[in-house]
Amino acid sequence: MKNSLSGKSTALIAYAPFVGFFIAFFLNEDKRDPFVTWHVKNMFGIFLLFVSAMVVQSAIDYTVGDLLWVVCFILWVYCGIQAYRGQTKGIPFLSEKFQKWFSFLN
Repeated sequence: MKNSLSGKSTALIAYAPFVGFFIAFFLNEDKRDPFVTWHVKNMFGIFLLFVSAMVVQSAIDYTVGDLLWVVCFILWVYCGIQAYRGQTKGIPFLSEKFQKWFSFLN
């Protein structure tokens, strides 16, 4: 997938903590760059994984929640690096599912 410099920049913004996903989503509304859309969907899935890790941490088991949070953090960094490299490799199995599940973000 060929991407422009602005598409790569917007995809990187998607991985910025807290508000980056929203900023990238709204910046991509006009152009609909497929590379950016792919990374926005991917980050939305990672965000949901972070939320589930916090729920597990607070409601089920603190240690398991911490472990899930660390795994989410590693996946977040990995996917940010993939956006920087201009790739859509993502998380094995999960990134494919994120692309299907979050089609409303197209």
